[in-house]
Amino acid sequence: MSAPSTTAEEPKSYGSAPGRWSGYMRELFASRRPPPLGSVDPEKIKSAAQEKLKDSPAAFGFVAATAGSGETYRNNRSAFAKWQIVPRMLRDTTHRSIETTLFGVTIPAPLLLAPIGCQAILHGDAEIATASAACALEIPMILSGAASRSIEAVAKANGSGHRWYQLYWPVDEAITLSILSRAKSSGFSALVVTVDTMAIGWRPYDIDAAFLPFTHSLGCQIALSDPAFMQAQGLEVDPNDDNTEFPYDPTKVDELILKGDEKTKRAIRLAAAWGQQAVNGVFRTWEHIKFLKQNWKGPLIIKGIVSVEDAEAAVDNGVDGIVVSNHGGRQVDGAISTLLALEHITASPKVKDAQASGKFTVLFDSGIRSGADVFRAIALGAQAVLLGRTYAYALAVGGQAGVEAYVRSILADFELTLGLSGYRSIAEIQGKAGEVMIKVQ
Repeated sequence: MSAPSTTAEEPKSYGSAPGRWSGYMRELFASRRPPPLGSVDPEKIKSAAQEKLKDSPAAFGFVAATAGSGETYRNNRSAFAKWQIVPRMLRDTTHRSIETTLFGVTIPAPLLLAPIGCQAILHGDAEIATASAACALEIPMILSGAASRSIEAVAKANGSGHRWYQLYWPVDEAITLSILSRAKSSGFSALVVTVDTMAIGWRPYDIDAAFLPFTHSLGCQIALSDPAFMQAQGLEVDPNDDNTEFPYDPTKVDELILKGDEKTKRAIRLAAAWGQQAVNGVFRTWEHIKFLKQNWKGPLIIKGIVSVEDAEAAVDNGVDGIVVSNHGGRQVDGAISTLLALEHITASPKVKDAQASGKFTVLFDSGIRSGADVFRAIALGAQAVLLGRTYAYALAVGGQAGVEAYVRSILADFELTLGLSGYRSIAEIQGKAGEVMIKVQ
């Protein structure tokens, strides 16, 4: 499926308005059938994913789970209601564009698919489906360092699409350099370094279910396909390591271990070795960022920033951008909402000046559920947003087609919200929260 397009000459019809994405609503009405995912409501899509994965409840919980009491997750959502859009009337917004540019690349919408690891627990096609959907819609994707498919396989599926790579930072520099080289050779144009997950947060649901697929080597496929990592284990890369079984049944794996299955024992040993390399409690500092700057040719973006001081440090350390994110509320319970963090970060004169100069990009993650949410994040100064859990639920329900359907839905919603609020482009609202919205207590 290719990205939808409409022209000024295309006839207008009831319930729609011209726009590259808005026409999707007309398409849905005309079909006289329920939407591909059964609904365009993200909560109903979440419920459909839970039903789809009813035989693997821990897999659904792994995506839905939050840190601690879930307070940060709730903070993320409730923060949006504190900013209310003030629509303007009698403005000609008949023709709109939500096209934008990031790091010199023009993209059709200010939205990227966030890095979500271990997608093989959600759908048999895993990251391949997500990469294919992103390519079809011309939307950038960010491949997780905890992916369940290799860098090369995802790049092939993504074809001519725009793709970035997210690094969970190995301790061994040789392995880090090998992964960076593979990503660059496979057409990943930007590097996203996640800094809020040097260790896994306290996640009660996963702990209660004793569910951590990485220990069974699921979500370790970047490592298992890496020559430097495998050489350090005295082994060669085995292409079969990219073939994961769906649905993932941890009990079955446990049984194979007890039976002494050699293939399973090998996978467990490799998973343990990778666990000694990444997300293992070794905390990095700004000093370590220099190594990545020296060894990555392309935009370098830090993901997991929620404080003004850290955002300013990112500017001072010469990185190209940040993702304002609290990992979807999965790391620190009781933490600041990302929308409130965004508001303060983009008010910093240092960050503002860096953005205005074109040397620094601010992206937003954690909490996006609707077109209105996208509007509010951009109005508060984000240059684009990352979509996370909701596309993962769509993947579980419908694979590639499900991801495409959900992305088209939220972008149609945003494009219509933009026009109905009196604006024709991203530039008319970006960083202008005080003009296009009002904050309520």
